[in-house]
Amino acid sequence: MNQRHTYRKRFWMFPIFGFAAALLLGAIVRWLWNAILPELLNTNPISYWQAVGLIVLCRILFGNFGGGPGRWRKPGFGGNFPGEGGPGFGASWRNKWMDMTDEDRKKFKQEMRKRCGKRPENE
Repeated sequence: MNQRHTYRKRFWMFPIFGFAAALLLGAIVRWLWNAILPELLNTNPISYWQAVGLIVLCRILFGNFGGGPGRWRKPGFGGNFPGEGGPGFGASWRNKWMDMTDEDRKKFKQEMRKRCGKRPENE
């Protein structure tokens, strides 16, 4: 059987299952909220649509529910993290620092102290 043809047959099912999963997740959040928080923290029970809105708000504030790294943890986006390949912001500055002579490092430190409003070191 042609595998591509089978994929096209089932493609319409993905949005339906995604929508059903979202509805089910809203019901689970509502049930958990109403079962735990009113007694524990003296909050009001929430409706189904408030639970769905809470899920959307969490998605906006905290990002994806997937297990992969977020956009701030991508290699090369702002630093090196253990286990991640590729040079990041920290690696390029570290390499520049290692290539500087002692005199260049001293000048760099004095310039940064001046820019930050501190007195230059008298060494």
